Amino acid sequence: MTNFFKILFFCSMIFGTLITISSYSWLSMWMGLEINLLSIIPLLSDSKNLYPSESALKYFITQALASSILLFSIILSLNLKEFLPNEINFLTMIMNSALMLKLGAAPFHAWFPEVLEGLSWYNCLLMMTWQKIAPMILILYNCKLTMFMVMIILFSTIFSGILGFNQISLRKILAYSSINHISWMLASMLHAQMIWFIYFIIYSIITFNIVIILHEFQIFYLAQLFNSLNSSKLIKFTFLMNFFSLGGLPPFLGFFPKWLVINNLVSNQFYSLSILLIVFTLITLFFYLRISFSTLMINTNETLIYLVPKMNFKFFFINFITLSGLLACTLILNYF
Repeated sequence: MTNFFKILFFCSMIFGTLITISSYSWLSMWMGLEINLLSIIPLLSDSKNLYPSESALKYFITQALASSILLFSIILSLNLKEFLPNEINFLTMIMNSALMLKLGAAPFHAWFPEVLEGLSWYNCLLMMTWQKIAPMILILYNCKLTMFMVMIILFSTIFSGILGFNQISLRKILAYSSINHISWMLASMLHAQMIWFIYFIIYSIITFNIVIILHEFQIFYLAQLFNSLNSSKLIKFTFLMNFFSLGGLPPFLGFFPKWLVINNLVSNQFYSLSILLIVFTLITLFFYLRISFSTLMINTNETLIYLVPKMNFKFFFINFITLSGLLACTLILNYF
């Protein structure tokens, strides 16, 4: 019975997102967002989560507020378009603000790390990947105010770097990392939609790889990370390479979408934005490297009694693709 209701609400959540991204009117897009919201609340209320009621309630209140602001702006835009054509920019800004609140972009981000802190790893994965699709595609349809978008991009990259600096919870670190990647995805939307799609797919694959390891070992804090990964050098190496890839270091696949975004920004003369993005992302990269070097180089005792969770062939195959993907991408793109 438990699995049946989870499957039902999971399918309903996917259905809501698909309604949103395939609709032709703003009202049906709003309906799709509401179906998506009402479907994920039972999934967040699962007993396996640390604080199921608290996380579900925080998420519901925030998303309901964003939905009401979005509906308000949609109704106003339908009524005022004939009478006040100059007010459309203001309404677009209200609509985009509601979508940014749904997305968790700074400065509307305060709910996102708090909600993730009370969830299991697979629910965190849903929040960091699938739940970003619908709001981002709506922003993609409505990406007209360049200055407003630039301010959101800068806020997201600055806040995520500074606030993620002193965290010891891996869920909060990945939440602030997600906010940082949101800023890069929004920057990719300014001129090229295809770059956003590539960025989102690669980000989802890398996050999926990291979350699988953390879920298998039930690691939630940095102190657990240092002790748990010592049992298998291969899993430790794979995990650290995925963290480097998430940070965007050049030999790995995570560098490829950032390379595309920087190239796109520079070719469209957004020089200052690209410089600020790179500089403030270095703060995020610093705490990735701090985690990775501590885990890799601190000499702790390895025990033979500890049972290592078995990681199957599919896991290592996906990780091999992730780690060697940059070489494949550069070779493929040379032929275009």
